[in-house]
Amino acid sequence: MDILPSLDQQAGWPPGWRILPNGAPIADEVIDAWRTIPVAVAGDCMGRSIGATELRQYHPDLATVMCGRAVTVRTRPGDNLVIHKAMLMASPGDVIVIDAGGSVEQAIVGGLMRTTAIARKLGGFIVDGAVRDLLEWHEGGMPCFARGHTHRGPSKDGPGAVNIPISCGGLVVQPGDLILGDADGILAIPANELSGLMPRVQEHLEREAAIRETNAREGGNADRINALLRSKGLTI
Repeated sequence: MDILPSLDQQAGWPPGWRILPNGAPIADEVIDAWRTIPVAVAGDCMGRSIGATELRQYHPDLATVMCGRAVTVRTRPGDNLVIHKAMLMASPGDVIVIDAGGSVEQAIVGGLMRTTAIARKLGGFIVDGAVRDLLEWHEGGMPCFARGHTHRGPSKDGPGAVNIPISCGGLVVQPGDLILGDADGILAIPANELSGLMPRVQEHLEREAAIRETNAREGGNADRINALLRSKGLTI
């Protein structure tokens, strides 16, 4: 077990450093259930205006799903020392979510770290910054979303923080949130909202299935679209 210094001890550290415990575990059956939910559906049920933006996937398979507890990192752009610490703290299935200020001038996650993540059975990386070693990421086996890539490597000087609230691609992430990612994008769902959100997600899936059936059978739903247009004041 990784015993972390107390907050009193950390208060004496140089400015910019903080390493806090991981968020509470999320039950395996909860993660398994959410793994089947498309990000677009969950996002619709959370208001349609939430989620990371301007991050692209670096794993090869569009069908890959990322679903696991967030271990958050805030690091100085171009530096990855505390990312290594977060990976050592993470449990199997956890997703390392990194706020590197959106800088793509130096890569902060690369192929060697990917190898470590596979060995530790982590759930993936979300990097608001740059990665490198694209051929290794293209081998699959480790989901990765990032803002960009470059061959230029990182430093290991700090400062940085682990398991604090961060912003990653415009998405607020708290340590212990459930991270859900697929080919459409990335969401962070607070753990205390998972049980209440799931029934709404299931209802949404059923509603979409009915619309999809109508679209396939009739080539669209004229009554629905015309009713929406009339509600805007059009005489259709």
